Amino acid sequence: MPTRTKSSRRDLFKTVGAGGLLSLAGLTTGQAQTAAPQAKTFRIGVISASIQGKAQPRNGHIWHFAQYLHPEFDLEALKKHYPYGVKLFGKVLRNPKYNFDSLPFPDTRITHYFDPLDAKAGAAFAEVFPGVQVATSLEEMLKEVDAIWMGDASGLGDDHFGLVAPALARGLPTFCDKPIGGTPEGTRKILDWARKHNAPLMSSSAWRYEWGMEAALRMRDSGEYGVLEHVSARLFSRSSLPGWMIYGQHPVWAVMTLMGPGVEAVSLIEHKDTCHAFITYPDRYPCHVWFGQPYEKFEYDRTDLYFKKKLHSFTPSIEGSFDFGYHYQMFRMAATFRQMLLTGVEPVPHQEILEVTAVIHAAAKSLTEKSRLVQLNEVLSV
Repeated sequence: MPTRTKSSRRDLFKTVGAGGLLSLAGLTTGQAQTAAPQAKTFRIGVISASIQGKAQPRNGHIWHFAQYLHPEFDLEALKKHYPYGVKLFGKVLRNPKYNFDSLPFPDTRITHYFDPLDAKAGAAFAEVFPGVQVATSLEEMLKEVDAIWMGDASGLGDDHFGLVAPALARGLPTFCDKPIGGTPEGTRKILDWARKHNAPLMSSSAWRYEWGMEAALRMRDSGEYGVLEHVSARLFSRSSLPGWMIYGQHPVWAVMTLMGPGVEAVSLIEHKDTCHAFITYPDRYPCHVWFGQPYEKFEYDRTDLYFKKKLHSFTPSIEGSFDFGYHYQMFRMAATFRQMLLTGVEPVPHQEILEVTAVIHAAAKSLTEKSRLVQLNEVLSV
């Protein structure tokens, strides 16, 4: 981790604590303010989605994201079951020096892990996170938990409704990973089901919780630099249409977080292994998503905001450390989920969730039709 001789953001983390940080952040990305310790401990069941019918033995959106909700951790067991993750977990994610004065949360615990296709994956997780039980039945698990975290590292969302609908029918607060429903119809089905049963639902990209995103939202809301006119969200690596359906979600979520819903149409242009999407609004300047930007140093993404008076750009890194920035955005996402458990208030508007799915599918339709501008209603009305 970088060493600093003067006051740094990490000093700020240690000085004001997580609660103070979230207050400084203006609570703009989900209103996730750390509450005082509660008498109740929330029992959380995690569910692993499949990838087109195949299990995800090391589902990163559980191993990396949901693990903040569980206090116990066994590094020696991790060495056996997930050696690739030892450096990241040991030095950053589970390092007490980088706990934001908030981890472990005082009132959350993962009590069950359920994988409908691979019980062995649950056994490994339970060894690394002591106290977790491997559930053999979704129905039985739901009788013993207070909330659900459904993680999907790179699936298409085609199995998500079946995995979260039973929990939502019980009114349990639920995190449903993106792509939430796979298709606009599937996403709307999950959103409608949650509303029908009055079940708090959360879904979004982790990009919504980057340190830079929180700063960008403060800049936008202050009005100091004038109106935010345009956003360009870029994903490093190389693109493909199948990759767009999964990883294109991230930069689209960045645009949606900063500009809000109300998208009118989308066009997608592809050249070799890079693609560019143009997202248009009836009342705002168009925004740009680039999937396949070349990079000198891997930081996963970069987002540019064009204010009337200023250009602001950020990546996930904090003080040059991608790992620490990655840690922060995952912590913030888990903290936002926890706040939903405490308050019952959904942190992400349903319309934003639905429009992200619609943008992804409108762009794919555009690409197959000579990059024409596809109206969002064309995919929402199917």
